[in-house]
Amino acid sequence: MRLVDAAATEAFGARLATMVRAGDVVTLSGGLGAGKTSIARGLLAALGLAGEAPSPSFAIVQPYRPPEVTLPVLHVDLYRLDDPEEVEELGLEDERVDGLLLVEWPERADPAAWPEALALTLAIDPAGGRRLTAEVPTAWEQRWPI
Repeated sequence: MRLVDAAATEAFGARLATMVRAGDVVTLSGGLGAGKTSIARGLLAALGLAGEAPSPSFAIVQPYRPPEVTLPVLHVDLYRLDDPEEVEELGLEDERVDGLLLVEWPERADPAAWPEALALTLAIDPAGGRRLTAEVPTAWEQRWPI
């Protein structure tokens, strides 16, 4: 899928928000500036977040809970982690049961961390905009495509 600009990338996140459920994991891969946080911002805005969601690069985990959003979301950025074992220390699985786990830079975790995740990958398109590809697990087949 081609996303022509930042607005289209955020709009994709908003459409994704209509499909997520408690217990879901969505991973966002791609280089710096590829649009991962733009998707997250669109999704969070569609779930009711007022104002712009900050990138969790420094906090690593940014939680959002009702009434701030309609579905609890843990927005996670693993970029600064050096060892996949550090992911376990974050306690993400405990929080995930009641909400959405939205993970940027999932490749910093154990490769087998979230086999059931909707895995989205963004790449900068030389022609402009972004290219988005998705690995769609069985649990998402009835909700996909967008």
